[in-house]
Amino acid sequence: MFKHFKTDLKSGLVVFLVALPLCLGIAFLQKAPLFSGIISGIIGGIVVSSISKSRFSVSGPDAGLTTAVLATVAALGSFEAFLLCLVVAGCIQVIFGLVKAGIVGHYIPFAVIKGVLASIGIILIMKQIPHLVGYDADAEGDESFLQTDGQNTLSELLNMVNDLNPGSILIGVLSLGILLLWQTNVIKKTGIHNYIPAPLMVVVIGACAFLLLDPFLPHAYLNKSHLVDLPDIHSPADMIKNIQTPDFSMWNKLILYQEALLLAVVLSIDTLLNIEAIDKLDPQNYITPTNRELVAQGIGNMLCGLLGGIPLSSVIVRSSANINAGAKTKLSAIIHGVLFLLMVSFIPAVLELIPKAALAAILIFTGFRLTTPKLYKTVYKQGFDQFFPFVITILAFLLTDLLVGVSCGIVTSVFFILRQNYRNPYKIVKDEIDGQMNYFIKLSQNVTFLNKGKLIELLHSIPQGSKVFIDGGRSNFIDKDVLEVISEFKRSCPYNNIELSLEEIEEVELIS
Repeated sequence: MFKHFKTDLKSGLVVFLVALPLCLGIAFLQKAPLFSGIISGIIGGIVVSSISKSRFSVSGPDAGLTTAVLATVAALGSFEAFLLCLVVAGCIQVIFGLVKAGIVGHYIPFAVIKGVLASIGIILIMKQIPHLVGYDADAEGDESFLQTDGQNTLSELLNMVNDLNPGSILIGVLSLGILLLWQTNVIKKTGIHNYIPAPLMVVVIGACAFLLLDPFLPHAYLNKSHLVDLPDIHSPADMIKNIQTPDFSMWNKLILYQEALLLAVVLSIDTLLNIEAIDKLDPQNYITPTNRELVAQGIGNMLCGLLGGIPLSSVIVRSSANINAGAKTKLSAIIHGVLFLLMVSFIPAVLELIPKAALAAILIFTGFRLTTPKLYKTVYKQGFDQFFPFVITILAFLLTDLLVGVSCGIVTSVFFILRQNYRNPYKIVKDEIDGQMNYFIKLSQNVTFLNKGKLIELLHSIPQGSKVFIDGGRSNFIDKDVLEVISEFKRSCPYNNIELSLEEIEEVELIS
């Protein structure tokens, strides 16, 4: 695992820079102490990544879980009770992994997964543009179209026009320029990108630009609201003092276990969706063992509950940044967790010099990498049955959240599967021989109950006095419903003067 230490160290640093504001912002959205987001970032990086077998997955707080968290806290009455619920939910996730429930993740259509990736990219761009220009009304990490302040993603883009900050715009444009410059052959030929990752350069120059604004461009000076804002932590002792513990007096309440089961299901589905999407980004097409991932996430959430953190799962944004930064092994995700622990404990003042505009530029660039025109073109070429679920997933995700978007995409994909099954249960050749109509019907490889309606329509359309030959020789599976339809047709043939021949078709007993 340490073979690529230098590369993974750089990637881990990049992921830390991306994850820091997101962990804080998501904790704010979930109405939890900001320190809870940091705890989950540390546990997700060090503990979950150590147990998981995913090469690139980075775990931490996920904005997609906000609704579930707020609902659970409201049902239980306090954040401390919620922490105990999270411990139980983590135990249930471990059980899910042990009973092999992770296999569910492999049944998500690829069109839906690609739609999730494209949606995340679009959301990153649209949500971070206001931060890029100094309009920070919405919390970092918010992925919801409808915001808690009554605004939405589109209205915020309009609102920012009236509240632009020259300093943020300057730093934001400069940061995007650096990110683009690092992609050019000029920089690649110098080899500097091998030693200094672009996001690190963005953060360093962004912090220096902030310090220079006051003496040289005072009208563009950034106030504290435009910078990374950490909880009041100045030492490891402060971290320990801020840890909240679960309310164990709730252990005998039935509602605790009901809410824990629901939360475990939501956390597990969220992780499985994200893991499938992350594996699609892996250039080596590595497949993450999903059952092991559920165990890892479960243990992580148990610790989050015990130490006052918020729920965590595998997260696409941080994982995508990890891959784009050149990570080679899961060590990069572990390093990001270690950096969380060390930097927040020992140098919080340095982190608070980072402008949000610089971090917004990094996230916008990550968003463009997720929602490239090539992705849309590739899915479109695969056919309407792939492109339509892809688009539906994107639209539903953008207007609601991840789980709703994926649900809509899966329903749409199932519709096309049913439609395809309904249309192609057989091949038929019609021929008139000696004045008599002959029907040669060859059943498909797999004929299920979904094909029953189409077959009934065909058999009922055959005119009296015809000759029919039905061949099931190439079928691996013929549903009992279909066999019953054929048997009923055979029973009716003498009454309609139809001559029927069956080849390799098992007849079923009919109710007389």
